[in-house]
Amino acid sequence: MDKWEMYMEIHQLLKQGFSKVKVAEKLGFSRTTVYRYINRNPETMSIWIKATKTRKKKLDEYKKLILSWLREYPDMSAAQVLDWLQEKYENLEVAESTVRLYVRELRKEYDIPKETTLRDYEAVPETPLGAQMQIDFGQTEQLTPDGKRTKIRCIALVLANSRYKYMEWLDRPFTTRDVIRAHKNAFRYYGGIADELVYDQDVLILISKTVETLY
Repeated sequence: MDKWEMYMEIHQLLKQGFSKVKVAEKLGFSRTTVYRYINRNPETMSIWIKATKTRKKKLDEYKKLILSWLREYPDMSAAQVLDWLQEKYENLEVAESTVRLYVRELRKEYDIPKETTLRDYEAVPETPLGAQMQIDFGQTEQLTPDGKRTKIRCIALVLANSRYKYMEWLDRPFTTRDVIRAHKNAFRYYGGIADELVYDQDVLILISKTVETLY
């Protein structure tokens, strides 16, 4: 969705009676973004769009690198792009929403659709005790005490046989060091390491780093 489409969609939903908060939730934008579009008339909107097209974007200096990642890993998420950038450039300060928009624009400009991997589900035999640990990532939105929505991310390390679960939560994307730390903490919590570690998704988080090992 380009900026004009966003502008029209926001104003259309407002005309249908949706509140600004509901518009933001429905479209997946922050309320700040919705207010920015609401406060512009068509003329100022046109001027703003022209300015954004000529203005150098914050992530332009990393464009070739991000493109190479997207072409090699078409299913890569914006959160993973941000993680890799921050791993490579520790002083980089950029919002996830900025990365998400930049990645979306690159996919559209260079025709790199986000591929999804279909999973086949089938019954599997019960694994022996200590044979396997399953690792998965997840995220959820929660309300803070002052009523604001915030995204919380987690990693879960589950023993396949007993289903005992160890989890860690962060209010930002996991870096490779976070994942390594969570593994070490889980191994200490369980008192050992399973024979096999099975990653359900987001395995890209481990691909580009070799400076540390899990154990």
